[in-house]
Amino acid sequence: MTEFQRICLVHYHEIGLKGHNRSTFEMRLLKNLEALLTDFDIVTIHRISGRLCVFLREGTDWETEKRCAEFIRKVPGVARVSSGYKCERDLKQMEEAALAAMADVDDFTSFKVQARRNHTDFEVGSMDMNRIIGAALCEAHPEKKVQMKNPDVVVGVEVVQNAAYVYARSVRGVGGLPVGSSGKVACLLSSGIDSPVATWRMARRGAVCIGVHFSGRPQTSDTSEYLVDDIAHVLEKTGCIARVYVVPFGDYQREISLKVPPQLRVIMYRRLMFKVAQEIARREGAKALVTGESLGQVASQTLDNIRCTDAAVELPVFRPLIGTDKLEIIDMAQQAGTFEISSQDAPDCCTLFMPRSPETHAQLEDVLAAEALLPIDEWVPEIADAAEPHDYRCPGYKPKKARKAQV
Repeated sequence: MTEFQRICLVHYHEIGLKGHNRSTFEMRLLKNLEALLTDFDIVTIHRISGRLCVFLREGTDWETEKRCAEFIRKVPGVARVSSGYKCERDLKQMEEAALAAMADVDDFTSFKVQARRNHTDFEVGSMDMNRIIGAALCEAHPEKKVQMKNPDVVVGVEVVQNAAYVYARSVRGVGGLPVGSSGKVACLLSSGIDSPVATWRMARRGAVCIGVHFSGRPQTSDTSEYLVDDIAHVLEKTGCIARVYVVPFGDYQREISLKVPPQLRVIMYRRLMFKVAQEIARREGAKALVTGESLGQVASQTLDNIRCTDAAVELPVFRPLIGTDKLEIIDMAQQAGTFEISSQDAPDCCTLFMPRSPETHAQLEDVLAAEALLPIDEWVPEIADAAEPHDYRCPGYKPKKARKAQV
C-alpha cells in the first residue's frame, strides 16, 4: 500500500460566518497553531477551502498524529479535528487513503463516505466519488454496514485544486474564536475553581486574557500564587492566558478591616480589587474586566452587592459564569484542565479578615460613606505599581507600547 503524508484537518464554525473578515480570523487561528504546535513535527499549515490543514512530517506514526489532533482540539477557534492523509487526485489513491483512514478508527460497525470536490476540473463528481470509494471500502470490510444517517464513522474525501485529503477519525474541538481576534481583557484570577474557568471561557471568545491575582501576602503565605502559576501554565498550553500580575494585597485588607464596618469589608475589598484591576487594564490596553462570579453563590455575589462593586469602575465587567451552578463550573474546569489544581486548599486574600456576617444586600450610599474613610486614590496607583508581572505563551498577545514621555 502507498505511504501517504499524515495530516490533521482543522474545521471551524464561527470563523466561517465572518464574511469579508473571514481571512483575518483564519490567519489568526493559523498563527496560533503554528506557535502552539512546537512540540510536534509539523512541516507547515495551509488554508485549504474553508479548512486549515496541518501537515505532519513524513514517517510520523499514528499515535503521534492522534496526540497532535487531541492537542489541536483544545485550541480556541477549532470546532473539529480530523486525522487523515494527503494523496494525489487519483481515485485509486483515494481508495487506498480511505482504507488507511478507516484502519485508524477504533471499533465501529457502520460508516458512510462523504466526498466533495472544490474544483470542477476534477472530472468525477461528489456522488460518483461516494459510490466508487464506498464500494472499495465495502469490498475490503464486508462486515461493516453502510448507514447514511448517524453512522459511527464518516469517511471524508476533500478534492481541492492540487491534492485530495481523506480522513475518518474526527474529534470535537472547543469551538469559539481564535485568541487574539476579540481584543484584550483583564481577569481577576484566584486559585479557586471559578475564575480560571471564566478566563478560559473568555479566551474561547477570542479575547487575550491578562490575569490579575490578589495575594494575601504578606498577611498570608504565598501558596495561592504558586497554584495560580500552575493554572496559568495549563491555560498557556492552548494560548489562553498571556500574563498574570500578582498583587500583594494583605496589608491593604488589614487597613480596611480596621476602619470599615465588619459587614462591609468584603465589598470594600472587592471595590479596591476592581479599581486596581482597572488601573492594570488601562496600562495593558484592556477594554473590560472579567470575574468568575455566579449569581447568589456567595455573599459578595448577590445583585445588590454586585451593583456596589460594579459602581467602583468605569470599564464593563464581564461575568461568563453568572448563570451557571457549581456542578456546571466544575465540569468546565475539568474540560479546561484546571480543576485538580483549583481543588487544592490555599490561604489567599478571599479568606483574609473575613467578617462573621457579611452584608448581602449592601446599599451604595453606605458603601461610599465607608469608603470615604480610606485613601483609595493614593492606594490604587501604589498597589498597581507593586504588581508583579509573569508572562506566559500567548501568540495573540502584543504588549502595549509604553508612551514616550513628553518633553
